[in-house]
Amino acid sequence: MNTQQIASNVVQGADIFPASKIDQSETLFSLEDLCKVYRSDNIETTALNNINFEVKRGEFVAVMGPSGCGKSTLLNIVGMLDRPSSGSYWFDGEDIANHGESSLSAIRKRNIGFIFQSFNLIDELSVRENIEVALLYHDVSKAERRERAEQAMERMEIAHRANHEPSQLSGGQQQRVAVARAVIAEPNLILADEPTGNLDSHNGQEVMEILTELNQQGTTILMVTHSPAHAEYARRDISLFDGEVITENLKKF
Repeated sequence: MNTQQIASNVVQGADIFPASKIDQSETLFSLEDLCKVYRSDNIETTALNNINFEVKRGEFVAVMGPSGCGKSTLLNIVGMLDRPSSGSYWFDGEDIANHGESSLSAIRKRNIGFIFQSFNLIDELSVRENIEVALLYHDVSKAERRERAEQAMERMEIAHRANHEPSQLSGGQQQRVAVARAVIAEPNLILADEPTGNLDSHNGQEVMEILTELNQQGTTILMVTHSPAHAEYARRDISLFDGEVITENLKKF
């Protein structure tokens, strides 16, 4: 099935993204004519092709699509863990596509929190210490790190597990620790990569409710998911296919 056929089968009311330049006034970040090509010997693979979309401050956006469509590559570029091959990436009004690694690292630490499918907790550290790790490279005293970790644990309802190691927690509890770690530095943007992928339905729903609450409090969220049910928590869907943005679906709440 080609791109045009895919587009013709999407839900009624979804629109193709325009390729026009984007107004930056209310935008947290935007991608303009962005491409990512991987080259190895004589093989060239296009992971992202001419991506154009924006995410406004306070939005909750879900990115969907089949495996291999470019979702993870997109998230890595937005998270400043990878670079585009061409095009522009505007973050908070600044084109950062050609910034150096140290500059990208500084912007990332100030602005972005990550939530991963596999939790990415450090086995040897306690729950409290895993959460405090996110503040180690910020200008925050040890006492303030402890206080903010306590607040984050209370917020995620895991304070009673503060001294436990990840192996002593359920999957849902581990993801709550990961969310607490992501929000402790009060980021402008949370990038969630299949945050419910390793959870049962009950714990998955709880994580989605937490993300919804964070969004209602003003945090911008970009989430990659395979779950149509969990995508329903977002206010807008973006569909990828073969590295291209095919449709968006803006929901009415």
